Amino acid sequence: MATPITASTRYYRRGVTRVLWVPTIASLASPTRSELDAGTALEGETGAMAGWQTTSETVQTPALGSRFTPVVGGAITAADSSLTFWASKDGEDVRELLIREAAGFVVWMDEGDVPTQTMDVYPATVTSQAKVRELDSAAQIMCQFAITSEPAENVTIPAVSGGGGG
Repeated sequence: MATPITASTRYYRRGVTRVLWVPTIASLASPTRSELDAGTALEGETGAMAGWQTTSETVQTPALGSRFTPVVGGAITAADSSLTFWASKDGEDVRELLIREAAGFVVWMDEGDVPTQTMDVYPATVTSQAKVRELDSAAQIMCQFAITSEPAENVTIPAVSGGGGG
């Protein structure tokens, strides 16, 4: 009999997930705690998100000797990605941080900033700050991002300085 997959400990993302804008990371595969601490936590003002995932295309590899057409993995791409923030009536909001053409890293800590858990690190450039204008909604700013190179996925979160937890 096959061994079942390990049962997941399910969770509700809000109040748990951390998302950071980090200006500099030397190694995508192993960001340091000081690099992460130099970032800005975005989750407190994030009202919506889209994208932030990679997908792989497939390439057909037909052969004359068979009517079946097998496929192999092809190009890896990142979805169009955005974060939508709450706008401030005085204009002092995310527009001061995520300016068009700003380059940095969006770090996703889906299970929180917990050492030994994993995070995804997306090298990104801000491409726009669109004002979301809807009649019956609070004002928002949607920042769109270009993912500039392959993200590092499932990277171990480093220990917190001083040995504490996050």
